[in-house]
Amino acid sequence: MEVAQMLAAHSILVKVFLGFLVVGLLIPFLTAKNPLGFKKASFIYTMVFQALATMIAFAGLVAVFTGDLGWSVTTIIMMGVWAVMMYIEIKKYKLVKVANLNDPATHKILKGAFFKISVVQILLVAIMVVLMVLKAKGVINI
Repeated sequence: MEVAQMLAAHSILVKVFLGFLVVGLLIPFLTAKNPLGFKKASFIYTMVFQALATMIAFAGLVAVFTGDLGWSVTTIIMMGVWAVMMYIEIKKYKLVKVANLNDPATHKILKGAFFKISVVQILLVAIMVVLMVLKAKGVINI
């Protein structure tokens, strides 16, 4: 497999991940009156999130090492963003897992937090996509 193909696979996975994150914004709304459903949906969301994020990181690392691309600033930033997003997602799920969702106030707070965290994660991915597009077009050189 060529480096271009590996980078294309990485790029496709990032787009799928971004779409997944956007669809994930619906979870708090679809489970508005069902605390148990929210907990289950959060668990499934976290597992898929981690799977996609790991595939993205693996495809990127394979491209870096097999393509001898080196550790540029953008690659280091991508790894940092990946680590931050995984940390946030794990903390978010643990919070939902241990919370008493039968309490309406707690359920409401966690739904709001879920939505806000999802928006932040979308912004992180979108910023990385824009950064890499600008780098590919030669607008920035980092």
